[in-house]
Amino acid sequence: MFDQKILTAMLLGHAVGDAVGVPVEFSSRLKLKNNPVTNMRAFGTYNQPAGTWSDDTSLTVAAMESIARLKKIDYGDIMQNFADWHGNNKFTANDETFDCGNTTGAAIRNFLEGNAPLSCGISDEYSNGNGSLMRIFPAAVYIYMTRGNNFDEDAIDTIHKFSALTHAHKRSFVACVIYCRIAAEIFDGQNLSSAIHAGFEKSMDYYSGRSDFSDEVNHYRFFFPENFGALPEEKINSRGYVVDALKAALWCLLNTEDYKSLVLRAVNLGGDTDTIAAIAGGLAGAFYGVENIPADWLTTLKKKSYLEKIAADFYQKAA
Repeated sequence: MFDQKILTAMLLGHAVGDAVGVPVEFSSRLKLKNNPVTNMRAFGTYNQPAGTWSDDTSLTVAAMESIARLKKIDYGDIMQNFADWHGNNKFTANDETFDCGNTTGAAIRNFLEGNAPLSCGISDEYSNGNGSLMRIFPAAVYIYMTRGNNFDEDAIDTIHKFSALTHAHKRSFVACVIYCRIAAEIFDGQNLSSAIHAGFEKSMDYYSGRSDFSDEVNHYRFFFPENFGALPEEKINSRGYVVDALKAALWCLLNTEDYKSLVLRAVNLGGDTDTIAAIAGGLAGAFYGVENIPADWLTTLKKKSYLEKIAADFYQKAA
């Protein structure tokens, strides 16, 4: 049964995964095999103190704050929050914005130049980084809280629009829908393997009826046949491309049995360490619960009480 505790665990799981990955973002897999991450580190790639989360969590929180405050999804207000993060250091771990993807930055600039919120996202094929997937879970939670596990046309359209604020290519839309459907299955009480399979299959069933998405769906056939989780690590690419990021996150979830192992597996793949750990970490937090997140990681996490308040406000006000 979905409740505030699950939402809090999801946000903290997302933020902790993000924070564990931040110091080694862009590190190669080989480098991390020689010096694996085993705990939260300080400094590294962005010279930030231990427990610092990045744009993955900042943009998620920015969206959650808007939805909770207005008690609805207002795309213009969410984009204004994104702009306040980018330009005014709001929604950050240490009152400093230190990381922003190129596509997200371009979309924010489009918004500040007066473009309509849903016309700001970049829609070319080469703008399919994971920048909307990493912040999509507020849409999943909002849909579930307002209509349960009922992903009708309007719900799918909401997810597409949520992505389109920054990433407006259909390939990113599909990844976001898959994630949201998996999250809903977890909220329904499914185990991780069942949730991932059901979420994937329901997404593919939906898009099979959309001829305008036929080319994009082919990029996600990697999940079938059902031995996807048994793929060797060398078959898993952990770069920032949205398809690869989703694939890596799901593979890590299927190959670990607790939150800590999941995050360390994701981070030590190398590459886009913070985002893959955040994507997987949010789902793992919702499934395993906050009590399964290492206590020392939660103690080290920056602005933990702030994140808990954001989750509480969202749960109490968003629906």
